[in-house]
Amino acid sequence: MTSHLGHTFAARPLRSRASVRMPRLTLATEIVPVHTTHPFVIARGGASEWRTVTVRMRDADGAEGWGEAAPSRFYGETPESVVAAVERFGATLADCDPWALEEAEARMLATLRYSAAARSAVSAALHDLAARRLGVPLWKLWGLDPAKSPPSSFTIAITDDDEVLRSRVVEAAGYPVLKVKLGSPRGLARDAQIIAVVREAAPDKVLRVDANAAWTAKDALRMIDTLAALDVEFVEQPLPPHDLEGMRFVRERSPLPVVADESCVVASDIPALVGAVDGINVKLAKCGGLREALRMIATARAHGLLVMCGCMIETSLGITAAAHLAPLLDCADLDGAALLADDPYVGATIDRGVIRLPEGAGLGVRRR
Repeated sequence: MTSHLGHTFAARPLRSRASVRMPRLTLATEIVPVHTTHPFVIARGGASEWRTVTVRMRDADGAEGWGEAAPSRFYGETPESVVAAVERFGATLADCDPWALEEAEARMLATLRYSAAARSAVSAALHDLAARRLGVPLWKLWGLDPAKSPPSSFTIAITDDDEVLRSRVVEAAGYPVLKVKLGSPRGLARDAQIIAVVREAAPDKVLRVDANAAWTAKDALRMIDTLAALDVEFVEQPLPPHDLEGMRFVRERSPLPVVADESCVVASDIPALVGAVDGINVKLAKCGGLREALRMIATARAHGLLVMCGCMIETSLGITAAAHLAPLLDCADLDGAALLADDPYVGATIDRGVIRLPEGAGLGVRRR
């Protein structure tokens, strides 16, 4: 398999003290540059080119599993750090039974705690390998019903140009749910203008707002009044991640539900959020793997919280791993691959917002 960088997959072998030919598992990495159709801008900035990392796992009998890391500098990761982390995990998992999914994720966490995107890629590859060997899709292995998946939203990124904003809403005409990014560097006035333009261009659609931690509590309450008047469904991460008391203050006064994203990384974060938010956003790239994602969903349910699953800018390889969780969700935001102009993989889709999971074994992903 050839990467976008012109190297075969084997051109990035692991170079740990444990040899590449490990007793049970071999891991290899490939940095894959992809491009969004439009610049993808949120409150922390944006870009048009993004680099993901494909992880390919091979067992001693030749069976394979694939996964993808979508590293974010916000969480301290880069493509290069992911490659280095996966090399470490290769040594960590050298003698691990590939069926021991909980054990494998626990070993990786003990090896490198701050490497969630890298761990999530290996986790996905492990699950892909197990389900492929059994000849069933991962969702079927988990006993889930794809028909119970909620619709996915489609994201409208920040722009300073109203005409560009309107054109992007028109391009998203087939999607019944839009997620509007706010937190413009031009301040609250621009945020208010953005949501007004989107509502005017999409009068009948469900709108959700994500501020990506850009506001203060005072700003959030001012904006939430505007959002409520425009029939926005909920607001995601209005305040900085650490400001849980501020989130609680806003939630107690907000007519709209408040959902935590950056404030909720792993399952152990959830109890402290009870009463401060109405729901959580699970992301594989921040929680570190499918086992932890399942724990987050179960913990949130136990506390009566809404559960959604989001994504980074990812190819269909990364999105499909997350999409297998879809039947367990209240809301989904799995449009990372739909935003790409050059997705190198085929897997789960969100055509017109409908999440369709592959029928193939494992994750069900193939090269385009």
